[in-house]
Amino acid sequence: MKAILFETFGEADVMQLGDAPSPEVRPADLLVRVHAAGVNRADLTHRMGGYGRPNFGDSTIIGLEIAGEVIDVGSDVTGYAVGDRVMGVVGGGAYAELARIDYRMAMPVPAQLDYVQAAAIPEVFVTAHEALLHLGRLKTGDSVLIHAAAGGVGSAAVQLARATGATIYATTDASKLSRVEQLGADFAIDYKCRDFVDVIAEKTGGRGVDVIIDFVGEPYFASNLASLANGGRLIQVGILGGGGNVAVKLEEILYRHLQIIGTVMKSRSQSEKHAMIRRFREHWLDRFDSGDGLEPVVDSTFPLARAADAHRRMESAENVGKIILTMRPQDLLSDCDC
Repeated sequence: MKAILFETFGEADVMQLGDAPSPEVRPADLLVRVHAAGVNRADLTHRMGGYGRPNFGDSTIIGLEIAGEVIDVGSDVTGYAVGDRVMGVVGGGAYAELARIDYRMAMPVPAQLDYVQAAAIPEVFVTAHEALLHLGRLKTGDSVLIHAAAGGVGSAAVQLARATGATIYATTDASKLSRVEQLGADFAIDYKCRDFVDVIAEKTGGRGVDVIIDFVGEPYFASNLASLANGGRLIQVGILGGGGNVAVKLEEILYRHLQIIGTVMKSRSQSEKHAMIRRFREHWLDRFDSGDGLEPVVDSTFPLARAADAHRRMESAENVGKIILTMRPQDLLSDCDC
């Protein structure tokens, strides 16, 4: 099969299209002919050596998110059959024509969606649900601040918060403000021109917000705490701006009843990952077919052979929503469809 391979860690150019053996199907696996794969920040970390390839997970091939057609099933699989359209999160191996996926990490593709749209759902919407609703306990009438709201998880979080009935504050670049508002943000904040602490204080009368979803890390930590209401929850999903040491007065956490919660899917046990998929599927999956406002946000598509260009697009931070790789035979050498 064709797959993206690299001999050394480094910049995007280390990735090249090559030949790799097809994955072995284990008892709990589906073997999927991949039609589309999502590009995630974790892929960039993998490529640069942040995980170390031998310990990356279920495959030495890069990639965590697929959509495609089932072509074989393991002996322990229930609920899926050859020919089914599926999407889901894999433990590596997505940047390839064939991938195996634990059937408990898979979901049926909603009937109204194509494979590119489906590949834009699993990682970001599952992560957003886990952060907002399972850990953040967001409910109707609450307020939430979502940072990096035009990114994959951010754009998903805005939609889920809107569907929950929350008031949404969202930070993003000036060029993306209108798109974030279209997705459902009540107040989109240009983080380069306005201090979100001041905006939150002004709009909430000094109360603060109930939940904050943050991908930035250390540079935002103190400002995030200042923007939380009493009893508020800060859900730390990423550390794009740095994961260094932070200072906090314990009295502030104690007397304001604040909660600081970290979440990363990759480091969870397999049973916990199964539960994350199940929670999202039960709560939201039908909404993608109901015309009820949830939509996968696709920024651009690239053929598998141009995975390096897809990574450069993500590194530019210009994307709104997901960057997708396509695996149709004619796409292995075709141009970008941006």
